[in-house]
Amino acid sequence: MQKIIQFILLTLLFNLLVACGPKDKSTETQDREKKGPKPTLVTVAQIQNTPIEITESAIGSLEGLIDPTIAAEVAARVVKVHVNPGQPVKQGQLIATLDATDFGLQRNEALAEVARIEALLDNQTKTVARSQALVNKKFISQNAVDSDLAQQNVLKEQLAGAKARVDTINHSSSKTTIYAPTDGVVEKKIVDTGEFVKVGDPIVQIISNKRLRAHIPFPERIGSQLKAGMKVRLSTPTSTKVVESVIRELKPMITESNRSVDVIADVLDQSDWQTGASVTGTVILGEQAAALMIPEQSVVLRPAGEIVYLVKENKAQQAIVKTGMRQNGLVEIIEGLHPNDTVVVDGAGFLTDQAPVKIATSHTAQ
Repeated sequence: MQKIIQFILLTLLFNLLVACGPKDKSTETQDREKKGPKPTLVTVAQIQNTPIEITESAIGSLEGLIDPTIAAEVAARVVKVHVNPGQPVKQGQLIATLDATDFGLQRNEALAEVARIEALLDNQTKTVARSQALVNKKFISQNAVDSDLAQQNVLKEQLAGAKARVDTINHSSSKTTIYAPTDGVVEKKIVDTGEFVKVGDPIVQIISNKRLRAHIPFPERIGSQLKAGMKVRLSTPTSTKVVESVIRELKPMITESNRSVDVIADVLDQSDWQTGASVTGTVILGEQAAALMIPEQSVVLRPAGEIVYLVKENKAQQAIVKTGMRQNGLVEIIEGLHPNDTVVVDGAGFLTDQAPVKIATSHTAQ
């Protein structure tokens, strides 16, 4: 009986091994397949011949050409300064008022002098007329009339001088109201209400951005290529707008501190450009009719140098390249690739040579 039981158990164990054997082998194969390398998801772009500009860029600064410091033209006490720092002003806007009391008193005095001389001149005119009548009747000599005429002319000149003094006082009095000479922003308020200012004392400083001048130091190695009139693109951190200008002039001497050529270009009527801000200038030295251009992220650095991955038969193929100029997110390939090659863009940094890849979408390098 015991032998029968052992035989039955052995039979059951054998059947179990036979049933499980193929299944275990299939599972092992599937596990081995799962452990194999998965393809990397990438995007690709096709290389194209693209014309590019040959440019050189440098960073400089902006100088305001219109930044007047408004000063007093007459000596007087400040009644009120009507603006504050940071306040925008328009041309002709009232900036400050000075005390005009003294000029009013001087005007009254000068007007009184004019009236006095006019009265004397009127009387002298009548005297000349009477003297001339007596001469005609031969009661007096002509010399007496000539003397009266001379006195009349003196009074006329005195009257002209007195009226000129009135005009001078009126002109000086008009300078007690000070207006903005240009549009701009108040940079500094130098005096305040109640202070006494002399002729030439500053009152406020206004900064205007109607006309700015860019000073850009370009390296001396391209100094011979720079000429007045060449196109230059300007940009500044305070604005999103790129301004196209031309080189107005070049400083004749190389700057000793940084061995550079000072390139000057003007910027006109840019409301969001600021005096003293930095400016990036890109001068266009020429144009290359055709260049192999690919996206910058396609080029990765490896121990072998700069690498680009080509896609062939769903695998990444490494290509060592030599790069040139960069422009608008693209980089020029001088050596290592051919037109119409397909290169990896996104995901290139995660690849190795012969790694499997899967293309998600495609770009066009242009």
